[in-house]
Amino acid sequence: MILYAWTGRGPKLPVASLPRTIPEQRPECLDRGSPRAAHRVRRRHHWRSVLGVAHRCIVPFTAFSEYEDASPKGKKQIRWFAPRDRGVAYFAGLYRVWYGDYGSKKEPNEGDHVLFGFLTTDANDLVRPVHAKAMPVVLTDQAACEEWLNAPPEEIEAIQARALPADALEIVGDEEAAQFVGGHLK
Repeated sequence: MILYAWTGRGPKLPVASLPRTIPEQRPECLDRGSPRAAHRVRRRHHWRSVLGVAHRCIVPFTAFSEYEDASPKGKKQIRWFAPRDRGVAYFAGLYRVWYGDYGSKKEPNEGDHVLFGFLTTDANDLVRPVHAKAMPVVLTDQAACEEWLNAPPEEIEAIQARALPADALEIVGDEEAAQFVGGHLK
């Protein structure tokens, strides 16, 4: 699974090896940290200061997972979702620089860190039976990515509220999903 953020602007970060589906832009890798979903981002104080276009990014992915709500207690089932053509799609993301210790006691890592999260929205008809609460805001083409990267802050809620058509993704079968264990392709 690909979890690299791509902005087309901002600090120079190590370049990732990604398919070039949006011409004339280079991916920039956020090389530390795990993504955090930003559900109802306009209401979250942490992200309010970064709603402008300077802090927008797109987060390419080949598949994402959600825990199945009906999982037995203590045995959460993971279900994977991927674009039907198994190509790359994108999450609508935000990033910011944070100064602090982002390491362990054994290996402290104090300094500036680029953190990112991606927006979530209400689950669509495909995801809702698995995970009813929410799903990432998925951008499926260049126009949607450009809109996200350039829209004024007052349009974020409208972009976030758009329902992804159920046929844009499909649930990945168990055999195919086995390649995603550990958060990356084997």
